[in-house]
Amino acid sequence: MLDKICSVEDFRTLARKRVPRMFYDYADAGSWTESTYHQNERDFRSIHFRQRVGIDITNRTTTTTLAGEDVTMPVALAPVGIAGMQHADGEILAARAAEAFGIPFILSTMSTCSLEDVATHTAKPFWFQLYILKDRSFSERLLERARAAGCKTLVVTLDLTLLGQRHKDIRNNLRAPPKITPSTLYQFITRPRWCLNMIGTGRRSFGNVVGHTQGVSDLSSLASWITEQFDAAFTWKDLEWIRTRWDGPMIVKGILDPEDVPKAIDAGADIIVVSNHGGRQLDGAPSTISVLPSILEAANGKVEVHLDGGIRSGQDVLKAIALGAKGVHIGRAYIYGLGACGQAGVTKTLEIIRNDLTLTMGMLGERDINQVGQHNLVSDSVQKIRCFT
Repeated sequence: MLDKICSVEDFRTLARKRVPRMFYDYADAGSWTESTYHQNERDFRSIHFRQRVGIDITNRTTTTTLAGEDVTMPVALAPVGIAGMQHADGEILAARAAEAFGIPFILSTMSTCSLEDVATHTAKPFWFQLYILKDRSFSERLLERARAAGCKTLVVTLDLTLLGQRHKDIRNNLRAPPKITPSTLYQFITRPRWCLNMIGTGRRSFGNVVGHTQGVSDLSSLASWITEQFDAAFTWKDLEWIRTRWDGPMIVKGILDPEDVPKAIDAGADIIVVSNHGGRQLDGAPSTISVLPSILEAANGKVEVHLDGGIRSGQDVLKAIALGAKGVHIGRAYIYGLGACGQAGVTKTLEIIRNDLTLTMGMLGERDINQVGQHNLVSDSVQKIRCFT
């Protein structure tokens, strides 16, 4: 099976067949009309490479550093909520695949497998993603648990202080674990592989929350807690509060406007992730690749700049690096592989991306990914991206 998979799109097609619709739609959908979700991908296609020949392209390398860590390519697995509903024990499997491949894995606050679960099943430190929540004591305990689990890098997501309108999740009555209805029963019956895997695990809810905060002990109490916890009153002072409680690298995710860059830096960000939450929050916002140049200009080399949103191949990774990003975070790309084939699917996804990278670098006449830059892109297409903003 895996030897016939050639692209992330192949995994997407297979995941649609193997994952119950409510959970597949959760990963594969955007907010409102999904215009920003699709624009993320479309804008990558408008960027063109400069093909070069007559250059020695032997011994090509994709190794570099992210957040001070040596990595085999400039890619991290982005935090994805309830990834354990795409495949049983999904976060553990994805973390193992990332660790073996030599890239960072970022565990979501809203993961199915807990911090402790992932730490028990991995040998190297992973990164932890924190949402801005009203319950500051719970947030402090999460930070303590992350440190105890060996996490050294924190990713703070800023663009989910209130939830975007996601039509598919509402129509599917998305829950974890799912509510049993005729519709969900049909989805399960027609996905026997998924059901068999889920029967073999007890991880079917939000592992970082249930049993770890007062008043949340079951599904009904969890649902009301989550609804109340996203903090619409968030300001940069709250990010400073987190900075004083975390002594490792702090990555700030959700920056989409140059005016927010100096504020993030002043609040203590070491790294900025240009992100529109994969088109799942503000529909109508610009694509991340289109605003990357203006964010880099505002950062002025003071912080590392990463990007997520729309990455579906190693060529997309290379375009982001050529425009100036230090690294990219992939979410849907690996989630499709996870849903389709578990850990082996995540590993295969990473192999596809690295193969894309090394082949394309050769055609650009580059041997070291750290030397890739705007000189590898057709100038007219770069100018077009700049005009988007």
